Amino acid sequence: METLHIYTKTFNELTITELYEVLQLRSEVFVVEQDCVYQDIDGKDQKALHVIGTKNGKIVAYTRLFNTGYYFDEASIGRVVVAKNERKFGYGHDIIKASITAIEKNYKQTVIKISAQQYLIKFYQSHGFKQIGEGYLEDGIPHIAMLLK
Repeated sequence: METLHIYTKTFNELTITELYEVLQLRSEVFVVEQDCVYQDIDGKDQKALHVIGTKNGKIVAYTRLFNTGYYFDEASIGRVVVAKNERKFGYGHDIIKASITAIEKNYKQTVIKISAQQYLIKFYQSHGFKQIGEGYLEDGIPHIAMLLK
């Protein structure tokens, strides 16, 4: 299995090509694959740290991170995505581990909140996240708040 190369950048550090590939990947998965019409380009990317996973020079995994008080009271990970044809390699686990480390390093935070798609509860639990509260619909998709302490 090929190793995922993971790095973190601010919005202003992203190249035009990286930004295009990130938005293309998010659109492929969240809009097309999940058949969900929603505003992915939401004006928040400029405030986020972007965790990018590449394989053979192409972005195949991604998350965006926020410090406390911007998205939630806690630091947060969002827009967790892995290209459909790359999911069998465990890159989701790699990108989440890298995202948790990036929050600890860049924001000095250890409490992380996410809004997880409910079908991924076990995936996030394997990284120490615990379900909090009741499920809810976000853009028509069942979600659950989860916390890592």
